[in-house]
Amino acid sequence: MDDELTQKIRHRAAEIWQAKGQPEGRDEEFWLQAEQEVQGEKETYDRLKSDPSITTNS
Repeated sequence: MDDELTQKIRHRAAEIWQAKGQPEGRDEEFWLQAEQEVQGEKETYDRLKSDPSITTNS
């Protein structure tokens, strides 16, 4: 995983952790959730970038 992607995941995991009240012992749970969200955003971005005819507006 590249450094930029890791940083985005780390940042998102911290946001989730803070939003959940900063509980201890749930680091892996928040990391995995953040990883899924960031990867999903990247996949969507890559798809839109490769095919400009796709729009997100209905």
